[in-house]
Amino acid sequence: MTILQAIVYGIVQGIGEFLPISSTAHLVLVPWLFGWGDPGVAFDVALHLGTAAAVILFFWKDWIRLIKAGLSKPKSTDGRLFWLIVVATVPGALFGVVLDKYMEGFRNAALIGVMLIVMGIVLYYADKLGSNEVNLEGIGLKRSILVGISQVLAIVPGVSRSGITITIGRAMGVEKESIAKFTFLLSAPIILGDGLYHAIKIKDAPVQAVPFIVAILTAGIVGAAAIKFLLNYVKKKGYGIFAIYRFVVGAAVIAIYFITK
Repeated sequence: MTILQAIVYGIVQGIGEFLPISSTAHLVLVPWLFGWGDPGVAFDVALHLGTAAAVILFFWKDWIRLIKAGLSKPKSTDGRLFWLIVVATVPGALFGVVLDKYMEGFRNAALIGVMLIVMGIVLYYADKLGSNEVNLEGIGLKRSILVGISQVLAIVPGVSRSGITITIGRAMGVEKESIAKFTFLLSAPIILGDGLYHAIKIKDAPVQAVPFIVAILTAGIVGAAAIKFLLNYVKKKGYGIFAIYRFVVGAAVIAIYFITK
């Protein structure tokens, strides 16, 4: 693993984890396109730790307020939101552990291309047809559970954790900015848990210290920038641009796959 590769992977993870374009898909496509070797589990842990740090630090004031309210005033607006995030985290965490061993079976470029296109179309129509009648405080238990369960589909590269949760939220009438923030808050325990879960596998694996640290810092910095960008962007515009991006990249991947096969 070179420093340049660590930076590229960090940028891809930071952008793809929080924008609805699928970080997993891009992390599979980058080495496929450039002929790089598998970065390994240790590097995957570094990338997840970086983006976990980004979302935790970006919303650190929110987390302090939500945790305090959740423990001391669970029936308050902030307290209720905290426990909704906890409830929504459970399905993704449980199924993530159970289905993790099947992930390798989905790392096919053609399948990734198809899923990028399919989920792009679904995201586009969910955003276009979805109303803006529900704010962050009004998401409620039912919507939280459905958003949480939807994360299970993110095991398939090309779906995108943020993409599927935003899609489900918009389809249920949650405001564009509100579902983005809920998605980011919900992603913190999932990303951190995923990184720590896979960290168990690297206790005996060789780790290149410098690329490892570079990947964490790059993913963290770029991830924080991606969060800020999306929250500001969707205040005035929708998610259509990301749907278009997914369609273009998906079509290009499918074309390259069959041309080079």
